Amino acid sequence: MSNNDAQNLIELRNLTKHYGTGENVFENVNFDIYKNEFICLIGHSGCGKSTILNALAGLEKASSGEIIMGDKAVTAPGLERGVVFQSHALLPWLSVSDNIAFAIKAKTPNISAKYLDEQINHYLGMVSLAGVKHKKPSELSGGMKQRVGIARAFATQPKMLLMDEPFGALDALTRGVIQDELVNIVNETHQTVFMITHDIDEAILLADRIFLMSNGPRAFLAEIVENTIPKPRHRDDIHHHSHYYKIRNHLLDFLLHRSKTLQQQSDRGTLPRVINFKHESWDGL
Repeated sequence: MSNNDAQNLIELRNLTKHYGTGENVFENVNFDIYKNEFICLIGHSGCGKSTILNALAGLEKASSGEIIMGDKAVTAPGLERGVVFQSHALLPWLSVSDNIAFAIKAKTPNISAKYLDEQINHYLGMVSLAGVKHKKPSELSGGMKQRVGIARAFATQPKMLLMDEPFGALDALTRGVIQDELVNIVNETHQTVFMITHDIDEAILLADRIFLMSNGPRAFLAEIVENTIPKPRHRDDIHHHSHYYKIRNHLLDFLLHRSKTLQQQSDRGTLPRVINFKHESWDGL
């Protein structure tokens, strides 16, 4: 995606967060997210990744700065922003079908019973779970619960999907299957996604751009790596692309070494560096 041609969906401007009189968790975070874009945010524990996502969701307020979506400031939760947490957060007393229906009715309260059932089947079909609609969450595996959580988030037809390490608690095989399902769903729906992950291979597979946070406290958005591997991407051959190891090694070096060094810098600036291996460029925004 060319950012010059992309439609800006949401803006963060000088976002800063502290608790009480303590040091800033992060400070002066600036970025834009474009329509139909998949963003992955990576950083060590304590840099404020989940706090940034919660602020985007309207679940937590920043200490200063602003988040703008359209022409409005984000100050509270809204149906235009769907959220998937690491824990599926399904309502345990409801069936899978009723969990999906709950989300759909929040968006369309007067939906007919026939169309509601069609929508439930559609969203469960997207995650290959049409056969479990009458089961309770307690009857599902961890991976199945998370897939229902993803289906429920898509069911509100949000403008942006926020995902906080949604696959972090899953085993490697299940994680891979759901990643591939997410790729297919995003390709089909052109959904805008902002996802936190600790997995650099997951980020390379999924993301259009990868945001890199320095260590905390006083963390900041240090770099934006543009994923120059073209889509569609497939896990079984993505490593053959000439940019794969350039991107992967850059992300590893950042997390192992530079994230700590950058945190200690006094002269940081306010805009992240942009890295594009297609042009071998390191440019300011």
